[in-house]
Amino acid sequence: MINFNEKKGFICDMDGVIYHGNIILPGAEQFVEWLQTEKKEYLFLTNNSGCTPRELRQKLARMGLDVPEEHFYTSALATAAFLREQAPGCSVYAIGEAGLLNALYDAGITMNDVNPDYVVVGEGKSYSLDTLTKATNLVLGGARLIGANSDISGPIESGIAPACRALVAPIEMATGKQAYFCGKPNPLMMRTGLRMLGCHSAEAVMVGDRMDTDVISGLESGMSTVLVLSGVTSRDDLLTYAYRPTEVLSGVGDIAASARAQKA
Repeated sequence: MINFNEKKGFICDMDGVIYHGNIILPGAEQFVEWLQTEKKEYLFLTNNSGCTPRELRQKLARMGLDVPEEHFYTSALATAAFLREQAPGCSVYAIGEAGLLNALYDAGITMNDVNPDYVVVGEGKSYSLDTLTKATNLVLGGARLIGANSDISGPIESGIAPACRALVAPIEMATGKQAYFCGKPNPLMMRTGLRMLGCHSAEAVMVGDRMDTDVISGLESGMSTVLVLSGVTSRDDLLTYAYRPTEVLSGVGDIAASARAQKA
């Protein structure tokens, strides 16, 4: 069992952990309040590439949660950081929303739909047969294929929606090229998160609703891991995996409740 009071930092997923779509999940308010009251270092690390940190802050504010902008890090920011390191000043053909496009622009990366260095794919309403065809032919022409994250699906209010890995798959199949994914469980993103927290991995907890991105990324980074069952994973799904989270809880509210019980 994790002693949450002894842990210095918390890296937490958002979709399926804090909210579904625009609906806040039970216990999320108590969890954020506990993090802030106990002065824990915390970071919301999301594979959602569509929103900027400012938009995520505003989204939580609409749900009644006051979380400053510096507590968010997205797969879009991780993707932009990776490309800036690999090929400073490169150009890309990007499929995605403002979160991805802004991150790329801020990293000094330009848009190019003729002969880009990279094709970059994130989630977004701009995804269509036309953009898919364009991306496929640019990759065949020599552009390298990058995915913002490797999530296959994500929870929404009415069920699930295809996520980045599913959107990249047709390009991979049509071209025979494999994408490189920058979001969780990529260790580059996890190391950035720990650096932002100022924590050693042994002092931190990874909280998420997915075994294949959240739990595996925390486990391989040396963190304690909490799987919450408020998103896309059920207890039966645990049988699919050879590894286990440190703890399985119903939702993030159980973390705050457990910490208070441990303190009592």
